[in-house]
Amino acid sequence: MNPSNKRDRESTPASVPVQPDKQAGESLWRVHKAERDVWSEKMLKTLVRGVKGGKWFSLIDKVYHDRTLSIAWEKVQSNAGACGVDGITVGHFDKDSEERLLAVKEHIKGGTYQPKAVKRVRIPKAGSNETRPLGIPTVIDRVVQQAVRMVLEPIYEHRFAEHSYGFRPGRSCHDALRRVSGQLADGYTHVVDIDIQGYFDTIDQERLMKLLEEDVSDGALLTIIERFLKAGVLEEEAWEMSEAGVPQGGVVSPLLSNLYLDELDHLMEAGGYAMTRYADDMVILCKSADEAKRALDCVREWMAKASLTLHPEKTHTVDMSEAEACFDFLGYRFKRSRRGRIMPLVRPKSEQKLRESIRQKTRRCNQHSMEEIIRRINPTLRGWFGYFKQAQRSEHQSLDGWIRMRLRSIYRKRHRKCGRGRGSDHVRWPNRHFTELGLFSLVAAQREAVSLHKGVKR
Repeated sequence: MNPSNKRDRESTPASVPVQPDKQAGESLWRVHKAERDVWSEKMLKTLVRGVKGGKWFSLIDKVYHDRTLSIAWEKVQSNAGACGVDGITVGHFDKDSEERLLAVKEHIKGGTYQPKAVKRVRIPKAGSNETRPLGIPTVIDRVVQQAVRMVLEPIYEHRFAEHSYGFRPGRSCHDALRRVSGQLADGYTHVVDIDIQGYFDTIDQERLMKLLEEDVSDGALLTIIERFLKAGVLEEEAWEMSEAGVPQGGVVSPLLSNLYLDELDHLMEAGGYAMTRYADDMVILCKSADEAKRALDCVREWMAKASLTLHPEKTHTVDMSEAEACFDFLGYRFKRSRRGRIMPLVRPKSEQKLRESIRQKTRRCNQHSMEEIIRRINPTLRGWFGYFKQAQRSEHQSLDGWIRMRLRSIYRKRHRKCGRGRGSDHVRWPNRHFTELGLFSLVAAQREAVSLHKGVKR
């Protein structure tokens, strides 16, 4: 790491003020995103002051502490998830969890803990016939990774860049989207849209371990992390060595992937570039074409040094002052209208994914009652709206109409009629009918959200 970009670990950073005594207690743990039963008050004050020598020693005992493993198991249990290569489910693990946690504690303490291979499954990519790999560690490996994450996270949260939002406590996609929207409104109309080709699969493990060693000098903990990286992948009963990358789906992987890009974050910050990053999705907003070119050149240079490759087709610059220019970020499409406004729209692939989900639940040969069908699709619609509530009203209106058409088509089938719901069907089964049955309306939900927002502003 460039020494000029590395922060002084022994000084008190301006961004993390020392808490006054009256605000001690719980606020100290909230500020540093730490678990109270994992990080002591003494450790947090050391984090603020700067640890002696710039490195943390003796962390492994925090990982295998009974309370740490217990909290880690509670988090894994609440997240549920599929079983790994050993076939042990969360429910199965729960039957004798105390004995299992005690056993893994002894393995970690004795240095004999060895993670199992990650089970790889393929899940479809929205809007295409392609798939992307997802790794599923065993339940016990997820517990240990969760424990490792809770011990390490405050160390890195203490210095991660403000414009990094992905998989960080207290931060969300919406925070990143608000930042981008605000910068576009402030005249940052030259966009550098960056796509790293196969990011999680191509991270240089040796470089990653060196980054960890800059902050952590606990050999036992570093060994466990390296074993996670080297555990390998099992797909269709074929084992594959992990020579590069971090396993997607691993509990500790998001933290490690953020650490790997942390130097780039601070490089952009030092250069005065307005970057917004969510994991490996990132955009840099600039006020001129020349600035955008310099930013992209800087990113290309750093990527080469970090053994990463930019996607040649998906990495590009966009001038949002041009008519109907657009770029995609975190499921949204920012597009310039003919009137000159930059509007947040739903990315076509994101909308297609919703439609595919609704189609599966609203087939015309559906044997369920209409009330039951609506009960089944409502959670999907609520979740989708929760993320895309900032989209244009016309998009919500279009989807509402399409969903009601699917439901009217079911009625037509039951009345031995062919085709989609149309024409007189709107009179026979009006919109009000579906509202009375409890159908979630995207337009109505957006209207209510806007009304509540205006009420808060007043």
